[in-house]
Amino acid sequence: MLKYILKRIGYSILVLLGVSLIMYFLVRLMPVDYIQSKIDQMNQGGATVQLDTQFAMYDTYGLEYPDKLIEAKIDDLIEKGQLDEVAQWEAMLGGDSGWAQAEKIFKGYFTWLGNLLRLDLGVSFKYGVPVADKIAQHMGTSFMIALIATIFEFMIAIPLGITAATHQYSIRDYVVTVLVMVGISLPSFFFGNVLKNWLSLQLGWFPPQGLVDATMSYSGAALLLDYVRHLFIPILTVVILSIGARMRMTRTNMLEVLNSDYIRTARAKGLKESVVINKHAFRNTLIPLVTSLAGLLPSLFSGAIITEQVFDLPGIGNVALVAMQIGDIPFIMGYNMFLAVLSVIGVLCADVMYAVVDPRVKLE
Repeated sequence: MLKYILKRIGYSILVLLGVSLIMYFLVRLMPVDYIQSKIDQMNQGGATVQLDTQFAMYDTYGLEYPDKLIEAKIDDLIEKGQLDEVAQWEAMLGGDSGWAQAEKIFKGYFTWLGNLLRLDLGVSFKYGVPVADKIAQHMGTSFMIALIATIFEFMIAIPLGITAATHQYSIRDYVVTVLVMVGISLPSFFFGNVLKNWLSLQLGWFPPQGLVDATMSYSGAALLLDYVRHLFIPILTVVILSIGARMRMTRTNMLEVLNSDYIRTARAKGLKESVVINKHAFRNTLIPLVTSLAGLLPSLFSGAIITEQVFDLPGIGNVALVAMQIGDIPFIMGYNMFLAVLSVIGVLCADVMYAVVDPRVKLE
């Protein structure tokens, strides 16, 4: 097994390199320029940002000058009669050539990759702090919500999926089917707002948003209770919307297993139905469920972006969305590489778990 794990780690490193390269190209091709957006905001505020100041801003963030800015500099030099410097700036133009643009991106990528190998994710443009520190600061809230929601999801979805399969076409099965449709069909922003309007604004049972009550200074058990009150509706939203897919998967897998020959043999031998279901059928139902665990690890840390937006929670998903909207390249790259590493680890753990739940699987 050790040889298998080492081989998979080697493949995973190659996968991560490929993912990082593709991701960097996509991020750099985004139609959002953080510096230009900042300059536009300053101009709209009544300030006039000089050319030299704009170049200094790009230097501060370590970004290449856009051709549009270089062309403005050339026009300024020509207007001032400083023709001896024009050729120097013209040489910096990348032109419209796709290869020229790709060369710029490749240079930026290898610079970023070198910093990554030194465990340096850079400094966020938007937040002005190291990316790793910003992720660590907000990851806890998202992890807490996702972990609690995942535990309740498994506790509810798997038993309901099993009982729906063992009572096919009964009232239980139809109720589970309705819950599946609700969980799959309802958008999270709509359902989250429905719960917030009902449980918070109308009944007043829970706070509508935020993580804690800023007007109070709780500590100890009172602080924990305040967390629970603020997170109840977001967690309820995530649980209800996620159990549908898990129930459907469990039900489908259980129905397939219950039609197997060895299940009929176990029943023919006179084993109790509870033994047949819990010992023989359920263990084989776990095999497809293990596949879904590959995406569980990154989902615990990625944050529920829409839910965090609806309830104004300081989670990593909310922070990442803001960074994406303004083109914060260091944060976007650091956040997505963090999730890519977790995804690779999740896939490796799922492969190893196959051997645990299915003795027929041998890792070589």
